[in-house]
Amino acid sequence: MCALNLSHIELLTCFCYFIDLSQSIVLFSYILLFFKLGTPHYTSLLFISDCLHDQSYCFLQSQSYYLLSNFIFRSTPFRMPGERLMASGSDVGRFHGNALTIVEATNQEEAESKEQGGSLLGVQKICCCWPRQSSLYDTVVTDEVGKQAPLPEPPQPHTGDNQLEELMLSVHSVDLLSSKTGPNRMEHHTDHYHGNALIIRRGQTFQIELDLSRPFNSNTDKLHLDLRTGPLPMVSKNTHVIIQLVEELEDNRWEAKIVERNGNRIKLSVNSHAKAVIGKYKLTVTVESPKGRSATTRDPRKDIVMLFNPWCEDDTVYMDDEEEKKEYVLNDTGRLYYGTEKQIGDRTWNYGQFLEGMLEACLYVLEKSEIPPPGRGDPVNVVRVISAMINSQDDNGVLAGNWSGNYVGGVSPTAWNGSVEILKKYHKEGGLPVKYGQCWVFSGVTTTVLRGLGIPCRSVTNFQSAHDTDVSLTTDMYFDEKMEPFDELNTDSVWNFHVWNDCWMARPDLPPGNGGWQALDATPQETSQGTFRCGPASVTAIRTGQVYLKYDTPFIFAEVNSDKIYWQRNLDGIFTQIQCEKKAVGHCISTKAVGSDKRNDITHLKHTIKHTINEERIAVETASRYGTKPDVYSTSMAEDVSLEVKLEGEGPRMGADAQLTIVMTNFSSQTRKTTLHIQVAVMYYTGVLKGTVKKDKMPVALKPNEVKAMQWVLPYHSYQDQLVDQAALMLTLSGRVSETQQVLATQTSFRLRTPDLSIEAVGEAVVGKKMTAKITFTNPLPRTLRGVVLRVEGLGLQEVKEVVVGDVGSHSTVTRTEHFIPTQAGHRKLVAALDCKQLTQVHGVADIVVQDQ
Repeated sequence: MCALNLSHIELLTCFCYFIDLSQSIVLFSYILLFFKLGTPHYTSLLFISDCLHDQSYCFLQSQSYYLLSNFIFRSTPFRMPGERLMASGSDVGRFHGNALTIVEATNQEEAESKEQGGSLLGVQKICCCWPRQSSLYDTVVTDEVGKQAPLPEPPQPHTGDNQLEELMLSVHSVDLLSSKTGPNRMEHHTDHYHGNALIIRRGQTFQIELDLSRPFNSNTDKLHLDLRTGPLPMVSKNTHVIIQLVEELEDNRWEAKIVERNGNRIKLSVNSHAKAVIGKYKLTVTVESPKGRSATTRDPRKDIVMLFNPWCEDDTVYMDDEEEKKEYVLNDTGRLYYGTEKQIGDRTWNYGQFLEGMLEACLYVLEKSEIPPPGRGDPVNVVRVISAMINSQDDNGVLAGNWSGNYVGGVSPTAWNGSVEILKKYHKEGGLPVKYGQCWVFSGVTTTVLRGLGIPCRSVTNFQSAHDTDVSLTTDMYFDEKMEPFDELNTDSVWNFHVWNDCWMARPDLPPGNGGWQALDATPQETSQGTFRCGPASVTAIRTGQVYLKYDTPFIFAEVNSDKIYWQRNLDGIFTQIQCEKKAVGHCISTKAVGSDKRNDITHLKHTIKHTINEERIAVETASRYGTKPDVYSTSMAEDVSLEVKLEGEGPRMGADAQLTIVMTNFSSQTRKTTLHIQVAVMYYTGVLKGTVKKDKMPVALKPNEVKAMQWVLPYHSYQDQLVDQAALMLTLSGRVSETQQVLATQTSFRLRTPDLSIEAVGEAVVGKKMTAKITFTNPLPRTLRGVVLRVEGLGLQEVKEVVVGDVGSHSTVTRTEHFIPTQAGHRKLVAALDCKQLTQVHGVADIVVQDQ
């Protein structure tokens, strides 16, 4: 005879784990057994205390509750052939009318099994005897939620399985209608995502079908859906959603309605809230009839992914223009701009948010951010967290930044063609930062993640982008007594270009009128509230100089609107303002045009950061009052001589002498004389100088009202061994007009243009049919390039592939032929980038139209 003791409790506990239920089930089973035994063990009570502390799941919807309560309390046991039943007399009478029954094995094989966990075997046998419509893992039966579970009544005479099946209501299967070509995915604009999971957008109805054990009777039967997200789902936090049946659906409510009946099968139309938490939800279905309640257990294949919804007017990311939604949410390729304002370069970037594994990677980034699930319903919170998570500076985010020029152990930032490889690698390696990124890479990955989550987003390039380090809202340049740059104090810098993001949303947390485009920057420059992140800052607030509005508005304002102030140190050590260069930053703000690959200059458009000239001056001087140097505009200076630098055509090319034109204009009716100090330095695109490569002095005499153009040449041999990424150079001109003591000072950045890769598609492009592309490159330098590698990829064409080219001789041309099989029809882009330490920012793209088979 098998006596019931604590060892059996442990075996029952193992059974609960065996069927993969939560520890809360174990807890409830313990409680039932302790009450039955009346002899709770002290150590077991400690275990219960721990469970109460750690768990939050509802045990009333568990299989174990039903199985174990029947195992303990039923007075008429289930009986297997060859078994005999015995009761432990020590426990009889503790609960009147209920006799504890235990199953004991009667043969040697079962006895051996019992030694290894006999109670588990007994419970399994009990489970197998219970009438059911489907697998034990499909449906469980419980008492009503919210009521104290009564002790089971003595069993009624057995009436047979068929009769019980007719009385009980259970769910045989759940069909989420999640096919990519089905109405759910098509109507929610999620049909581009890979796979057949149910991916929906909040604030919009979707349909599911339920196959029941019998026809649903609306008069006596009840049904509701449970959706849970996050590690600790709570109704009060909107992370546990209970969806009840209603007669008619209403907007902005979680509800469900039966819209179709067909025998045992019903179709539900389910409405979600427009402010629902985004992410992955676990689904269970509970049905109730007069004979009891049953619930499905969670099946990972039935999880539902909820995204933001720019098509829903009640969603804060709503965007009314259909073409803009196609561009800023559904387009999986784009263009990024770099260079200088006079030499704007562009390159294709594969966002790839719909590819296999990419949505999971985007959700993983959100999960790694540790933002509480209730906060995932607010796009302001989400984008602010994403701006921190894309960089790895302080939270092991996606990308490690590197501006040193040494990329050993990673990939050069200029060699990436898109976000796909980066995000997949980050996800696959469990959150290990990917090496390496710079601003356009941070921006491209941010665009991928936000579009993947359903937030309209675009990458934006600002040329002559200021980096204000002292919150003065000006960019300050310091000179010593001899008008030489004071490197120790010149911590503010002006980047040749800087790429950040705009995302679209309402801003209910700000005064009315500040919705629309919000500036967001994932490149780690300065901390915000202790973390390397920036934004979202209302573009409207930036445009009007309302730098006191959150988030990080002063920093972004200075990037596009600040003036460059020149200061000179006097003999007494005090610095005096000597010149104010207005409109020195924030030029040619560029983004890809809607519906085409053209560059759209958004500098002076309505929904951009820059104003017209008069409005801009008001905004700049308004914002400066909130900076650390509020009196910077109090001095008025006379200026009758101007100084500027011009480039011919597309500017100088890599491997040749660089020729520039210095233009000086005398606006006065008198002669003006000065001596120009000319300095050229190799510069990182961030505005940080590596070192000076040439210095000159040039005396200049200007006749009244004269415009004088002077040619200036930088020989190739002066810079050939000094260049860094982007091949950028900074020309600094300074001087003082003898007659008026006017200070002349200006800085001009320029880059040496690199060649493009030529990509030519050969043959017909058809899905499933092998095709060819030829990639051609010519070395522009009078020296051999070492260790050249090509990185080739194309959405719907082929995954990332590295092609080793090797050494390429001086001015030599090489051609590589790539074979690939298109997998998706439509307009596709094959992109390639050259990875070589001596030559960077070399890339190319070919447009390929792929036909269906």
